[in-house]
Amino acid sequence: MKMYKTVIRIEGMICSMCEAHICDAIRRAIPAAKQVAASKGKKEASFLTEQPVAPDALKAVIDATGYSCLGIRSVPYEKKGWFSRK
Repeated sequence: MKMYKTVIRIEGMICSMCEAHICDAIRRAIPAAKQVAASKGKKEASFLTEQPVAPDALKAVIDATGYSCLGIRSVPYEKKGWFSRK
């Protein structure tokens, strides 16, 4: 199954509650998102989906939270690990 990893650069997260707020907003906007995570230190959030996401809609979701979306990129994602197939 092909997956896409989306990474969002975000300005304004300063604590773990900020990270949780961003993750909740992503999950509400994109119910199919998996492995949603945010990092105030990296100033980014990321998640996996089976289909690419619309960057404009995602930017609007992040900006509506009060944080600033600085950029979005989606790239094909291949799981790497002990049991992955090649």
